[in-house]
Amino acid sequence: MKALMALFPLLLALPVQADWQLDPGQSQVQASITQLDGEAPQTHHHQVNNLQGDIAADGTLRLPLRLSQTDLLNRFGELPPWVGLLANTTLVTLVAQMPPERLDGLDIGESMVETLTFRVQTDLINQEEAVPLRFTREGLNEVRVTHAEPMALDGNALMANSTVRTVLSMLGYQQIDEHVPVTLNALLVNR
Repeated sequence: MKALMALFPLLLALPVQADWQLDPGQSQVQASITQLDGEAPQTHHHQVNNLQGDIAADGTLRLPLRLSQTDLLNRFGELPPWVGLLANTTLVTLVAQMPPERLDGLDIGESMVETLTFRVQTDLINQEEAVPLRFTREGLNEVRVTHAEPMALDGNALMANSTVRTVLSMLGYQQIDEHVPVTLNALLVNR
């Protein structure tokens, strides 16, 4: 009995797994970039797949992003092995607050719109962006997340960031449209 009692504090010290987690196989973002430096504007679609993240008990949503989640590496063909090491390094983590009890309170088929303020902090970027998202309960343990209104990134701001500009230049983009539409389709699963 004493041994069992001694294990109790250890069990309390173990990290608690978040209830709501993104299903990587069903969570992605697509961006449409219009290239302006050719004879005629051409629109190309790029994806970030396998979105992974969770909502902690305190409501903190963390969404780490890696280069390997994008379709960009596929466009380069065979790459040196060291690129694989960089590709799996977290480039940036998006952080927002989303009270999990709001998701828990949704009935099947019910939707709600929440405007989440995502923070991005790295050595090069320190910004916040308010994003209205629609959360729709699809099943007992599933909530679909989409954008509540059309979303777009500022193409000029993307090209002003030296890291983003370098990656876009490697893909052949010298000048892009200032309007970069983004589509989000993600699934949160209650585990």
